[in-house]
Amino acid sequence: MALFKKKEINLPPPQHIAIIMDGNGRWAKKRGLPRTAGHGAGAEAFRRTANYCRTLGVKYLTVYAFSTENWKRSEEEVSGIMKLLGKYLEEALADMEKNHVRFRFFGDLSRLSPELQTLCQNAQERSSEYDEVQVNFCLNYGGRDEIVKAAKSFAREVAEGKRKPEELTEQLFDNYLYSAGVPDPELIIRPSGEMRTSNFLLWQSAYSEYVFMDVLWPDFSPKDLDAAIAEYHRRNRRFGGV
Repeated sequence: MALFKKKEINLPPPQHIAIIMDGNGRWAKKRGLPRTAGHGAGAEAFRRTANYCRTLGVKYLTVYAFSTENWKRSEEEVSGIMKLLGKYLEEALADMEKNHVRFRFFGDLSRLSPELQTLCQNAQERSSEYDEVQVNFCLNYGGRDEIVKAAKSFAREVAEGKRKPEELTEQLFDNYLYSAGVPDPELIIRPSGEMRTSNFLLWQSAYSEYVFMDVLWPDFSPKDLDAAIAEYHRRNRRFGGV
């Protein structure tokens, strides 16, 4: 596993990094381009970031690709985002044997087109045996929506006699989330200068370290990731202790 170097001391990267990929629209506006051009540049930023994470030895990378609130955007912009995602997944399926990336999808995929749902399913199934790095796409995802769906699933099992209310623990509740089986992220990065969580991984981020960065996502580089990891290692993670 590659190690991240900080002041001549070798430190391992976080096992799980999550990123709110923010700033595509503002990047395009600054250049007088349509918002779809910003999403295209953002897709390239994701590609180089994912490749760099694999080089560092990061085990899990979770990215906020499309939220439950993003449907409010124009039909043209939503369509452009979905086309980009479809293009990426088609390329990923073609290169799967070479890259050995495992794919998971967090979110309600039922609202996506049948073609995109099929691509997501194929990517997840065909990559299930790979173990180099796992990329989790949060797609039609919202943290509150995820928690509500998990609560309903547990309540349904109680109503069916499969569970008892007193059996519920935090550890058991984890199993009803989209992220079941995936460790919580140690580091969450939000580029673009915004400083809020935007309904992202609300349950899983209870003890994550947030790093907010004043760089628009399409401009995000390996050096920015290095800086975020360095900041993560400067934090004193006490988990409620002294």
